[in-house]
Parts: sequence; structure tokens; C-alpha cells
Amino acid sequence: MAGVGQSFNRKFCRVLASVFLLLCLNPQAFAEFLLTAPPRESVADGLKQYGPLAEKLTEILGEKVVYQQPKGWLFYQRDMRADKFDIVFDGPHFISWRIKRFGHTPVAKLPGTLGFIVITAKDVSGHNGREINAVNDLKNVTVCSIAPPNLSSLTVLSEYKDPVSLPVMVNAKGGMKGVYSAFKEGRCKAAILRDKFYAKKVPEEERENLKIIFKSAPVANQGVTVSRRISEEQRILITAALTEVSESTMPTLKRFTPRADKMLYTDNTDYGNYYRLLTDVVYGWGIGELSKQ
Repeated sequence: MAGVGQSFNRKFCRVLASVFLLLCLNPQAFAEFLLTAPPRESVADGLKQYGPLAEKLTEILGEKVVYQQPKGWLFYQRDMRADKFDIVFDGPHFISWRIKRFGHTPVAKLPGTLGFIVITAKDVSGHNGREINAVNDLKNVTVCSIAPPNLSSLTVLSEYKDPVSLPVMVNAKGGMKGVYSAFKEGRCKAAILRDKFYAKKVPEEERENLKIIFKSAPVANQGVTVSRRISEEQRILITAALTEVSESTMPTLKRFTPRADKMLYTDNTDYGNYYRLLTDVVYGWGIGELSKQ
């Protein structure tokens, strides 16, 4: 009986050693792929929006894809900078940063582009009574915006090379609607808005009393990247799933591009040097990290 027990123990140890070796050589073999997006909604709404996509990708990849809702922006940024996520949907500056820092691959994007403007009242005065006609006139002037690292505020802040010349940023909640409401309530003298929000949501009679003092160049829309842990074959499958008409992507399309029925193919050329919006501006993040690559 002792011999039988020893034989069993040896076999058991060999099995454990084989499993350990497999995990070391291929840690993803028993892991889940993490899908995530910025924490712009509640956990319940996040699952409602991205849960169907996680289920679709699980089906086509034959491996478990789990949607993980970030606990907040600080957690989102921390985990992104640790390369924790495998499949990510977010803005062009984040996409560009992950491409540069971790070798992520963009696989699909929303149709259209993103552009931003800075508005103020026609009769408003800036620092020391100066007339406000450009972003350089906003020194010490209150400006309502969505807090960095939102693309809108970072786009405008990138115009400043001298921290002394910065405006006083007033963070507003509730998206572009919340920013414009804060501006109308008098919490700030200027506001950073999506160009399309201004054109479609601000009534013409209100626009007559406003002026645009800055307009950004259009940039690529939000998109999806995958990490190096995703194989080339899996990337092809993910791209195909995202760029076809599917119920799995409809919640995201309906929210951000209501007239579109599918995402579009994309590659690195769409996202250029947008990572500099995160690394080269005041209030940015990731400064110096690229030198570690």
C-alpha cells in the first residue's frame, strides 16, 4: 500500500508541475480578458451598455471576456497605466497613449470626429478688464469644463505653454449639458463645449449673445484597442464583430453616434500624437512614463 501511495503522490506532483509550467508559459490560458470603458455611468448602466459586447466577444473568441466597471477616474487611470485591461473603449488621447506606451492595437472606432470650442459672452471682460477674443485672454478667468483627463479640457489646456497664463478651471458634472448649465448660471465667464453640442443644443437666440474664441482641429472619434495579450487571430475576430451591424454594439452607438449602425475599421494612423495631450500639458498624467519603454 505504501508503494501505491508513493506512486500516486509522484503522479500528483507531476500534474501540479505541468499545470504550473503551463501557467508560467501561458498565463492567459486560465485568465479572463478584461473589457472596460471610462467610468461615465453607474455600474448598472455600464453593464447594460457594455455587457452585451462582453458576451458577444466571449462567444466569438471562445474565451471569457468580462466587463469591468472602474470604481472611478483615479482607478481607471491607475489600472490603464498598469496595462491591466485587454479590450478598452475610450477617447483618442487614451488610445494614442496605450499604442505608444504598451503597443495596443486599435481595432474599431465610432464614425465621425471630435471637435471642441470655447465660448464666452460677447460683452464679457477678462483679467484687468481685457477683452476676451482668444484663449490667451483667459488668464485668471473662470472656465467651465469637464475635468481632466477629459479630452475637451485637455485640448484647450494644450494651448498653454506657460502655467502662469492658465485660466481658472471650474469642473462641471453632467457632461456638456452640465458645463453649459454652469456657464449660464454664472459660475464661469467661459466654457469648453463640443462643437456639435453648441450647434445642436444651444438655442439660436442664446447663441446670438455668445462668441466662439477658440475652435479645435477635429480628431478621430472614440474607439477600441486591444492589448498585446490578444493574438492576431483574435484581433481579426474582434474587428469583424465590432464593424458589423450587431445588437452587442448598439447601446454604445446609440449613446455616442445615434445615426450610425456600426463602428468603422481603424488603425494607428488615426491616432497619431494625441498621447501628448496626456503627457505634455498641465493637469496631464503619464509625464515621463514613455521614456521607460
